[in-house]
Amino acid sequence: MACTGPAGGRQRVSMQEHMAIDVSPGPIQPIRLISDYFPHFYPFLEPVLHAPDPQAMLAPAIHSAPQLQPSPEPEGDSDDCTALGTLEFTLLFDADNSTLHCTAHRAKGLKPPASGSVDTYVKANLLPGASKASQLRTRTVRGTRGPVWEETLTYHGFTLQDAGRKTLRLCVYEDSRLRRRAAPLGELRVPLRKLVPNRARSFDICLEKRRLTKRPKSLDTARGMSLYKEEEMEAELSGEERGRILLSLCYSSQRGGLLVGVLRCAHLAPMDANGYSDPFVRLFLHPSSGKKSKYKTSVRRKTLNPEFNEEFFYAGHREELAQKALLVSVWDYDLGTADDFIGGVQLSSRASGERLHHWRECLSRSDRRLELWHLLDSVPPQLGD
Repeated sequence: MACTGPAGGRQRVSMQEHMAIDVSPGPIQPIRLISDYFPHFYPFLEPVLHAPDPQAMLAPAIHSAPQLQPSPEPEGDSDDCTALGTLEFTLLFDADNSTLHCTAHRAKGLKPPASGSVDTYVKANLLPGASKASQLRTRTVRGTRGPVWEETLTYHGFTLQDAGRKTLRLCVYEDSRLRRRAAPLGELRVPLRKLVPNRARSFDICLEKRRLTKRPKSLDTARGMSLYKEEEMEAELSGEERGRILLSLCYSSQRGGLLVGVLRCAHLAPMDANGYSDPFVRLFLHPSSGKKSKYKTSVRRKTLNPEFNEEFFYAGHREELAQKALLVSVWDYDLGTADDFIGGVQLSSRASGERLHHWRECLSRSDRRLELWHLLDSVPPQLGD
């Protein structure tokens, strides 16, 4: 290659020198961050694309990356109470009848995993306590994210002592026909000590994520069982009570004897593998030489809250009955094998507390029916001398 020199003559230039002259860019400019050439996409900001500034491209100073505001947490993890929706319900502690009424009104703003309508129901549990024994649920309302139930769930045998130490858990479930198990959409918990007896109280509380607890190693986790279970496991592990029974006592002056009514049981301990029991009640008046000293009710299948409403009669004067003891025991019926003992209670003049009060009151007054709930003992009632 040739070029004109200063004297007008032609001067040959090698290819290497030509490439060095044409390719040399001059002063080296700093390379900008590659993030400046690509837009940033954030779920909470509108994507805005800016063309690179030609003057900024030629500036010799090094530019830093743009400063972004911290992104808020996703809606599902937000502390905002409306993230999972709200549940409206009313609680009433009827102290006169020893019942707790929970009326589920409606839910608002539910957030199911999938888009579209959802089929939902509400499940209630008393904690601590046997999970299935205190488990109640509403009907399923289909095709809406704002379901209205207007359904009352009733717990029988709920006493003032229960109100001071128990908590009501309400959980909204998605009743999906495609899943084997219902999916929880959110839950809430209400300490029942806040309730005033015989006064209804309305709530509108935000739902929270379902809590999970770690299973203890003593439950054979190595046999393929999940390490995490729903928190109702805490009730099964506590074993804090065997249940309770509602008895009515009345001394009949016309018939000359004691009428014992077995009305119902509540929150019985599950004895079968399916998580339920087949309960029945045995009665024994001790000591007694007659054949009519032992009775038993009919069997109620697959329930932990059986209702019997059966009455039995023991003949005798008040003075004679005052020297005896009424042994009441609840059993789980098993076909072909021995029945399982669930719990029992003894009413006599040697008892204490509510048991003694119930026994003395029925014998001191004629023709007056007295109903009272009694906690079941885990040990069978012992026969005295």
